[in-house]
Amino acid sequence: MAKIEMKTPLVEMDGDEMTRILWALIKEKLLLPYVDLKTEYYDLGLKHRDETDDQVTVDSAEATKRLGVAVKCATITPNADRVKEYDLKEMWKSPNGTIRAILDGTVFRTPVTVAGIEPCVKNWEKPITLARHAYGDVYKNVEMAVPGPGKAELVYTDAQGNETRKLIQEFRGAGVVQGVHNLDASIESFARACFQFALDEKKELWFGTKDTISKTYDARFREIFDRVYEADYKAKFEAAGITYFYTLIDDAVARIMKSRGGMIWACKNYDGDVMSDMVSSAFGSLAMMTSVLVSPAGVYEYEAAHGTVQRHYYKHLKGEETSTNPVATIFAWTGALRKRGELDGLAELQAFADRLERATLETIESGVMTKDLALITTLPVERVTVKNTEAFIDAIAERL
Repeated sequence: MAKIEMKTPLVEMDGDEMTRILWALIKEKLLLPYVDLKTEYYDLGLKHRDETDDQVTVDSAEATKRLGVAVKCATITPNADRVKEYDLKEMWKSPNGTIRAILDGTVFRTPVTVAGIEPCVKNWEKPITLARHAYGDVYKNVEMAVPGPGKAELVYTDAQGNETRKLIQEFRGAGVVQGVHNLDASIESFARACFQFALDEKKELWFGTKDTISKTYDARFREIFDRVYEADYKAKFEAAGITYFYTLIDDAVARIMKSRGGMIWACKNYDGDVMSDMVSSAFGSLAMMTSVLVSPAGVYEYEAAHGTVQRHYYKHLKGEETSTNPVATIFAWTGALRKRGELDGLAELQAFADRLERATLETIESGVMTKDLALITTLPVERVTVKNTEAFIDAIAERL
């Protein structure tokens, strides 16, 4: 069989632990038999990041800017335990944070819905898309341990050398302190991406921060969103029959829980990290969530919106059977292939991505699924067959 051709390579960012195993299986069984796969490969596994002093992460992001579309496997963000486990030179920052900062994009995450897996929030009838700002906040923070009594200040020095100081805290004993920042240009890119995505999808846009408490930092987000909306998008929203509104983040959470879903929920970086996990879990599984980073320059990076499944990886190393859900990783590949096909005018590549997604969902709907889904499915128990990781991918391959 002639394989489906590609013109421009994808940037392929390999990852860590169990998701790295899934990555190889998906390529072997679902992609390479059908697609003449062209990728520019970067190994973002933790050991290789350490060997390159994390330069490989920067290189992969720059390659994404050059080629336009990337697909990324889940990666480890090391803590102190990981530093010891992998004998790292240092506690490297989140590769996702590094890539997002370089691309200056917005992350859009939407649950994968499938018959037989119903949201545990019973009134949610439509998927909720999380629009997550992808720059700054704790992901670009500077922090230090305070050893004892003393004074911590914020200091800004302008181009002429003039200083502005604000007291953070008079410490009477030991503690910790951190500084976070954001950029007006990045916030505006975030706002425009959200408004345009809402118009494209014809969905309501909700946005929430905590500007009642953070009267400068969070308030800046609200001010920029309001300015951009009034100047460039209000008339377009009214013509499309959709709405934008701002509310406090805690009020947004309360409203979301009682809504029917179907909206785009814009969040600051950390809020989006937490809320996207909440939404994906409530819709069924962290492994059932699509994620795409969209930059203002029209660059796209697709990834699974979950971690490296460490517990399953340790079982895998012992030769024990695992039933790890690969759906989000499959959909990262299909999203990237579809976008590559769209940008390069390759209809058959786009159609292949559609067929692979349909084969994946129909496999689950037929009752063949991984353990995480079998525990929550509403299908009759006699219709459900739990498969291990590889057997589930084999079942998708057979249907494909």
